[in-house]
Amino acid sequence: MASYTVDTVIDAPRDVVYGIFADRENNGKFLPIKTRLKSEGKTERQGEGAVHFLGLGPVGVSEQITKLVPGERIEYKIVAGAPVKSHTGTILFSDSGKGTRVVYTMDSTPKLPVPEAVLKAGLKQLIGTFVNGVKREAARQPR
Repeated sequence: MASYTVDTVIDAPRDVVYGIFADRENNGKFLPIKTRLKSEGKTERQGEGAVHFLGLGPVGVSEQITKLVPGERIEYKIVAGAPVKSHTGTILFSDSGKGTRVVYTMDSTPKLPVPEAVLKAGLKQLIGTFVNGVKREAARQPR
């Protein structure tokens, strides 16, 4: 298993930052991929149990939201589309000065033998793309 964590501060209030991360259905507006809701959550449209597709055309992954604590935590796992035994993501949110501290961790166990350094580089790229997209989107939000 490989794991990678990004710990950063986004210059926006926590409710704004959490809202952008939690709105997976619309993340394609600021990411270089398309996103869509495949199935709604148990009690909320994009809540626990919701499955989102992230990709280009028919190629991509399906992520299922496994835990949501509004303003504090998002957890998900890949349920289809990737050659992994398991892949999970955890995003933690806390106040930091006038911004929001985001600690984003991905853990992945591939089905095929992949050198850990290569897998970590891929996880770093995935998290970096997502976090940088959220930073840009948060900067565009009215305050």
